[in-house]
Amino acid sequence: MKNKFVTLLASVGMCALLGAQTWIWYPGDYEIWLGNQMNNRRTERGAFFPPFWKTDSHYVVVEFSKEVDLPEAETIQLSVEGRYNVKLDGKLQFGMPDKLIIPAGKHKINIKVWNQLTPPALYVDGRTIKSDASWKVTYEDKEWIDESGKASDTSTTVYMDAGSWNFNSKTSRPSLFRLPCKPLLAVSSISVENGILYDFGRETFGYLDFSEMRGEGKVLIYYGESKEEALDTEHCETMDILSVQDGTVIDLALRTVHPLTNDCYMMESSKAFRYVYVVCDEQISVGKVSMQYEYMPETYRGSFQCDNDLLNRIWEIGAYTMHLTTREFFIDGIKRDRWVWSGDAIQNYLMNYYLFFDSETVKRTIWQLRGKDPVTSHINTIMDYTFYWFLSVYDYYMYTGDEKFVKQLYPRMKSLMEYVLGRTDSDGMVQGMTGDWVFVDWADGYLDKKGQLAFEQVLFCKSLETMVLCARLAGEMQDARGYEKLASSLRKKLEPAFWSEDAKALVHNRIGGNQSTSVTRYANMFAVFYDYLSEEKQQLTKQSVLLNDSILKITTPYMRFYELEALCALGEQEQVMEEMLAYWGGMLKEGATSFWEKYNPDEKGAEHLAMYGRPYGKSLCHAWGASPIYLLGKYYLGVKPVKPGYEEYAVTPALGGLKWMKGSVPVPRGEITVYMDRKTIRLKADKGKGYLYVAAKKQPKASVGELQKVAEGKYRLWIDTNQEITVHY
Repeated sequence: MKNKFVTLLASVGMCALLGAQTWIWYPGDYEIWLGNQMNNRRTERGAFFPPFWKTDSHYVVVEFSKEVDLPEAETIQLSVEGRYNVKLDGKLQFGMPDKLIIPAGKHKINIKVWNQLTPPALYVDGRTIKSDASWKVTYEDKEWIDESGKASDTSTTVYMDAGSWNFNSKTSRPSLFRLPCKPLLAVSSISVENGILYDFGRETFGYLDFSEMRGEGKVLIYYGESKEEALDTEHCETMDILSVQDGTVIDLALRTVHPLTNDCYMMESSKAFRYVYVVCDEQISVGKVSMQYEYMPETYRGSFQCDNDLLNRIWEIGAYTMHLTTREFFIDGIKRDRWVWSGDAIQNYLMNYYLFFDSETVKRTIWQLRGKDPVTSHINTIMDYTFYWFLSVYDYYMYTGDEKFVKQLYPRMKSLMEYVLGRTDSDGMVQGMTGDWVFVDWADGYLDKKGQLAFEQVLFCKSLETMVLCARLAGEMQDARGYEKLASSLRKKLEPAFWSEDAKALVHNRIGGNQSTSVTRYANMFAVFYDYLSEEKQQLTKQSVLLNDSILKITTPYMRFYELEALCALGEQEQVMEEMLAYWGGMLKEGATSFWEKYNPDEKGAEHLAMYGRPYGKSLCHAWGASPIYLLGKYYLGVKPVKPGYEEYAVTPALGGLKWMKGSVPVPRGEITVYMDRKTIRLKADKGKGYLYVAAKKQPKASVGELQKVAEGKYRLWIDTNQEITVHY
């Protein structure tokens, strides 16, 4: 690989734990800065295409502080990104020292860093004094001196624990981080009219690499997730143009100039593609086109296998789709937007918990989406995406047990919720207001966004309940009581406002206090798996909505995710299995090598490539397309946390029509492995304690312990060992 990027070689999944020496910064700042790099790489046919929402930046001056008590003197070495000063016990040191002697005894170290371009960051290396997450940081120390020479009282300064990732050596500067690359060759190339079409075999992502580039002239590059897109030079979504002259290469999109070294050149901008169509002027030739595949170095900790080969293939392609869309952050799709969207991200996180369990990328993405105060709009400008952001924090805490992160984040949770509460109506509900995008879903049919949408109220209520939990974790009990009152009030209003006895379902919306007659799947399926409806009404909803083909069908994997989860929560695993095999299997039959943004089985041929009024507008590698990863882990292997961080778990395996299945689900420090066939269940959990739930016609037998009957045909076994347990049923 060309030595073009500095890469992070440490395992991305390993976080910089308290006490681990690492580069540090103000929490959320590096994430916001890195997210700006990510979000501003989008192009449309060579044109720069930045996000349309508010872009925040890092604090340009940050103070780092640490109090120490040394038995003997110690010398520390400083590495800093930015200009800085150093104070020891309040006394400024000369210049910008890279070494500092700290005498024995109690001392306070203050280092103030200014950096306009990249986040102020610090690395301290001493025998016992090292930069880690225990350092305190602030973006304003409020230190001033009055006319008498007395320094101000700094007690009002808000200090946070330092942010960090895993830049664990002084040479691994955060501002230099790039994802690693590895070379890949095209699997075939054919001449088409005036150019050559290269096929890399499957959906991929990275930088085109040219060798034996000789002569002068222009090289036109057309990328495609499909052959049709790459060859359609007038309408393909992404393209590049190079101008080669006098031994240099000019990237006409980026307006950069680089030497042509040994007749080789690698593109500066990354792209998503399977096919690439390269057309050269007559005076220039290219001998070979390959690529540098860019990737996040993840470990596949989750697994799934069964007797159905198509389902195995669906899991594999889902995992590959997740890996492609896991970059510096969890993004939506790799071709078009390449942005961090909150609605996409919450599903990424959930799938991640059953595949990589990469908590660091979850945290980075949550910080990046939230940005800074003041709040001037919903996250990504979308009302529902703000609520998904709150819910993602709850999910993160349940899967990881990371209380520290929630406490750090809580002030920004509170200010965002204050923004939401400031936009509620007289019923305490939310409606779309000026500047709000009420999204819900891409629907093949009319979807009314006016008035009080039942779907939005369900998400809002769950967000308030999340705030109760997080306020308690942060020790803000008055806040918790306030949010609890609001959540309870709203939840009591949901059924009276939206339940229709005629429809046996929640109606879609209410305008001026009057229910509409429209029924859609969205509010009903969320109300099911949030347990907002009685068991009786859940069963009514299953028949009247979820299994009713006359209700507007969902054609995006985005909402299929929730629709199928609701059916699984109602015990319909066999129905969901048929849906997965038909829907995701349908994409595979159409030649998919990663899963799409949208799939309508009724469409044919090139119709599958179109979206947003453009012939190739659809993303053919979209993170929300990988939802079988989550469904198979949670509802077939049946593993989920009951208490934060899998301190207690529940395992409720269900074959859903399969003959056998086996797999593993990652947990914070280990995994839970499950095997099931029609007579036997085997389970081994590395961490935590929990119940195994078994559906059986007669009393099952376990190799350890005895199963208790909890209902007709339902039994459970308490597991508090890390030894494998076998149950015959």
